[in-house]
Amino acid sequence: MSESFEIPEDLMYSKDHLWIKLVKKKIAMIGITDYAQKKLRDIMYLELPNVNQKLKQGDTLCTIESVKVVSEVYSPVTGKIVEVNSNLIDKPELINDSPYEDGWIVKVEISDPNELEKLMDSEEYRRYIESLEEEAGGGEE
Repeated sequence: MSESFEIPEDLMYSKDHLWIKLVKKKIAMIGITDYAQKKLRDIMYLELPNVNQKLKQGDTLCTIESVKVVSEVYSPVTGKIVEVNSNLIDKPELINDSPYEDGWIVKVEISDPNELEKLMDSEEYRRYIESLEEEAGGGEE
C-alpha cells in the first residue's frame, strides 16, 4: 500500500470510515478516520447536527464539504447528540489536521450499546481499508 493511514488501536471503526471512542459509560465521541479525511482532501465546510438531536444508526450525522465532494456522514450508533465540536464551524480543516484529536465531530449518548459490537477494531479496520485500496488500485504491484 503506497499511502499509510493512522489507525489508533483504542478506537472502534465503522465501514463508513468513522471512529468511535467511549469517553464515559454511554457517551461516545465520533469523528471521521484519517483514511476518510485523506480521501476527501481539504475540508472546507461542515454542517453539524443540533445538540439533543436524536439519531438512529445509519441516519445522517452531518454533511462534510471538501474541495472534491460533498459527503453525508452516517451515524454508527443510535442515540442523542450531547455535544458538537463547534470549533469545526470556523476551522473545518481541524478534521484534516487532527482527525482523532481536535477534529472530532460529535459526542453521542448511546441508547443501544449492542450496536458497538458490530463495529471493527483497529486491526479489522486496517484490513478493510487495505482491501478497498487493493480494489481501487487494480493490478498495481
